[in-house]
Amino acid sequence: MNNQLLYMMLVAYLGLTVFLGYLGFRHTKSAKDYMIAGGNVHPVLMALAYGATFISTSAIVGFGGVAAVYGMSLLWLTACNILVGIFVAFVFYGVKTRKLAHELQVKTFPEFLGARFDSPFIRKFSASVISLAMPLYAAAVMIGGARYMEEALQMNYGTAVVIFALIVFAYVFFGGLRGVIYTDAMQAIIMLVGMIALLFLTYTELGGVVAAHEKLSALKNLVPSALAAKGHQGWTAMPVIGSELWWFVTSTLILGVGVGVLAQPQLAVRFMTVASSKDIYKGLGIGALFILFIPGVAYTVGALSNVYFIEHAGQLALAATAAGGGAANVDKIIPLFITQAMPEWLKYLFLFTLLSAAMSTLSGQFHIISTSVSYDLNPRNRGNDKKALLLARLGTLFGFGVTILLAFQLPLGVIAIATALFFGMCTAAFLPMYTAALYWPKVTPKGAICSMIAASVVYLLIVLLVHEKEAAVFGLCLKLFGVSTLATAPWTYIDPLIIALPISSVVLVGVSAVTQPVQQTAIENSR
Repeated sequence: MNNQLLYMMLVAYLGLTVFLGYLGFRHTKSAKDYMIAGGNVHPVLMALAYGATFISTSAIVGFGGVAAVYGMSLLWLTACNILVGIFVAFVFYGVKTRKLAHELQVKTFPEFLGARFDSPFIRKFSASVISLAMPLYAAAVMIGGARYMEEALQMNYGTAVVIFALIVFAYVFFGGLRGVIYTDAMQAIIMLVGMIALLFLTYTELGGVVAAHEKLSALKNLVPSALAAKGHQGWTAMPVIGSELWWFVTSTLILGVGVGVLAQPQLAVRFMTVASSKDIYKGLGIGALFILFIPGVAYTVGALSNVYFIEHAGQLALAATAAGGGAANVDKIIPLFITQAMPEWLKYLFLFTLLSAAMSTLSGQFHIISTSVSYDLNPRNRGNDKKALLLARLGTLFGFGVTILLAFQLPLGVIAIATALFFGMCTAAFLPMYTAALYWPKVTPKGAICSMIAASVVYLLIVLLVHEKEAAVFGLCLKLFGVSTLATAPWTYIDPLIIALPISSVVLVGVSAVTQPVQQTAIENSR
């Protein structure tokens, strides 16, 4: 290791992070500053912060490792991220969210939903869901960054978790959303440079773009028999339609994460930070390019890493992580590839790329947990600005503590599963209600409440008792019934979102239809 180079880069990175966090602290004078950065953020900063919060180590390390196992079919997730996560999110959700949030004078996503439906219950229930589920996603992000530090710096995993968690905690605690957005923009630029360099050097190492993809296609005959039985057809082809792997890729990864982004509270609040709808349109192109280069590169490099490990170690990427007698771990594929295949300067640049990806997402997660716990679950403090600001900062402690605990308790290879789980839960519980809040005037508070509760209960039951991947991780079904899942194929691998989202939508429409106000119905009948 070139310690001098590493320390120089570390000092520069931490220096910029501290400076930008200090700027956020200097400009954070009120609860509005802390929660929505004053509502006057530049559109470029908003777009970069949105992208950096959207894409984390879960995408780079977790889903990059998944791409090494399942192949380039994950590039459809990148396409879905750009189409839905950027274009649809900005144009059809972002503009209306900013406008309505400004009219309602709200500062958080739960407060937005509660004010739109004039329902304190909706506000508190959605804040509770966020407070309890967000730490799972945050832990997945933290694990991704810590695993790379563990591999690249030969550092103890626990030490790695604590180090950068403390850094993120410091600038979120003091700087609020202003500090988060300032540092996110810097980290987004680092991520772009690091991922572009990684893509270029990967193709160089494997003999060029065409040669690399031809080599990857030629590995088709090396697909492990267990994966082939589940529908794997090689790393440059989609799994067999209707197979277990096809359902996992399409329903859990592409649909769950690609569409689930629309209902992410930490992203929706970004639209509240700009001064006008025009600013959201201005950030559209920057957001799309960012998504193209970050997850797009991660999934491509993840799949291509198999070529490198076959040529240099005689085994596929996943098997290479078990070298030396350890357990195979999909979350260590990308870190192992970087440390073995890339020049030393890129190892360090990629270290800061991953730290940036982790910190930018974690900061948004800690911020939304903080405001949910301290502001939305304690709405009595709304009139006391200083107290609200203090409690928002203290609420960060809750998210920090729970996330650290989960980062040490979750099993190996959990990053992609935990990410998809949180995205799916938010999509089922919030997306129908959120969409109706923006576009359907006839939706009623009772319809929104029943939809949110039904979706949450159904999704949770399927995760704990039916869907095999998560049911096996939590182990509740095994303890209660003596089996890992109560269902049989294909329900054991069809994502819970496929069931919970339609139920949530039907309940929303049905209950709203039968609970229309008498006055409104009478007026409509007279027309």
